[in-house]
Amino acid sequence: RAPARTFGIRRNEKIAVHVTILGPKAEEILERGLKVKEYELRRKNFSETGNFGFGIQEHIDLGARYDPGIGIFGMDFYVVMGRPGARVAKRRQAKARIGFSHRIKKEDTMAWFRQRFDGIILVRILGIVSHILCN
Repeated sequence: RAPARTFGIRRNEKIAVHVTILGPKAEEILERGLKVKEYELRRKNFSETGNFGFGIQEHIDLGARYDPGIGIFGMDFYVVMGRPGARVAKRRQAKARIGFSHRIKKEDTMAWFRQRFDGIILVRILGIVSHILCN
């Protein structure tokens, strides 16, 4: 196919894609991605606003078939956490702020990750990586 000149993409130039996935399919893909990482994330993978992200080196680790035309590419996952009622801050009319008690904090997301996926959170103490021994 001819390159899309309006986007400024040249032939054989690598491009990035951003996709939002919701619902059960998102949980399935997240589960596969965490399995590749062996359910271990660093503490710095979690943001102060309660979101978290991580990356994998090869997409074929997720179970996808290798296609020589595409090659091997990495993939980043970013999970945005929210409570019911968070839409009031995003909607167009009658926007309102979310109170501090209703916001999701870093510790809430880390506890959810440990409970939901039986995950391990790694921390670096004096140059040595260990895991948090909490709940």
